[in-house]
Amino acid sequence: MPDDQTAFGADDLRAAVAAGIVTEAQAAGITALAHDRAGRRASLPAEDEPFEFFRGFAEIFIAIGLAILLGGVALLLSIIGGITILIAIPAMIAAMAWWMARYFTLNRRMNLPSMVLVSAYSSGIYVSALTFLSQSSLGLKGIAFAASIISVGATALWFRRFKLPFSMFVLGLFALMAIYALFTHYRPGSDLTNVDNWALTFLPQADLSLASLVFGIGAFVGAMWFDLRDRYRIGRHAATAFWLHILAGAALVNTVAGNLYGGGGGANILPTALALLGFALVALIIDRRSMLTAGIVYIAALIYWAVAGDGTASLKDWAVILIILGAFFTLLGTWWVQLRAALMRALPDFPGKSRLPPWYGVGPTD
Repeated sequence: MPDDQTAFGADDLRAAVAAGIVTEAQAAGITALAHDRAGRRASLPAEDEPFEFFRGFAEIFIAIGLAILLGGVALLLSIIGGITILIAIPAMIAAMAWWMARYFTLNRRMNLPSMVLVSAYSSGIYVSALTFLSQSSLGLKGIAFAASIISVGATALWFRRFKLPFSMFVLGLFALMAIYALFTHYRPGSDLTNVDNWALTFLPQADLSLASLVFGIGAFVGAMWFDLRDRYRIGRHAATAFWLHILAGAALVNTVAGNLYGGGGGANILPTALALLGFALVALIIDRRSMLTAGIVYIAALIYWAVAGDGTASLKDWAVILIILGAFFTLLGTWWVQLRAALMRALPDFPGKSRLPPWYGVGPTD
């Protein structure tokens, strides 16, 4: 049999970690040894940022089935009605999701069905807690905050039990809701049972930008904590960091670039461009394209202003805007490894630099 068919590669090592055959620390040590022996990062895809949504159509098929099943159970139980049932139904769905995850997540290690289950579980906990707390005298702000915090704790338990990276994304969403609850003013006297009144209770404030900034910094710190524990991006820690970087990038870019660009006027264009350049440099340093992707809307806005100015873009202008935007991301993605290698070599040593992914591709390695 040819050697290339029997070679043990990065995918095999990830599978061994997922199956519990070796630990992530052992896998990192094996990878480091392979790199030392080869003298380069040949055994890993240098241009790739690890991401796995599903492994085959079987996962899609089962995920659809689980969504329909849980929806049917919720519909059947809701026929009974009553406030007690409205509290019990979501809790029962959460319990079912936990029970099924023992098979689909722990035994079958199916990613997409597990994502459906953790979403059903956390949503069930949130709705159940929200309905229960609405009967108390906490007030809308207290109810929203307490329900979100309960959901954060419940999702943390899920992450600890099932080690599913996507569950950290769900946890982050509820953490964001909790922070927003602290920075949001509510209209007194609103009735939680009325959807329109519930929506009108939220009065946007300038402090919400500060809330997004606080959450974004927290999510970024959490993402880097996971990333620095998995330098070669082969295990669960790197996959968990990916989802936190998605949240951190969206929160930080929308807070900084959004406030600058939203101020109006050409004077804010340069600061916005500099802010986006800063995000791009950080994304290159930590080797996370997912963080920069969150700024695509503002990058498009800058290109629009550069092409159309303060006027309305014509069809021709839109064609130019799309070409420039597409060329920017295509070139950046194509030359990502080389740009990162050059940037990392130009930067002086700083704390944690040696724990970031290796910057191979140009010249000698670290």
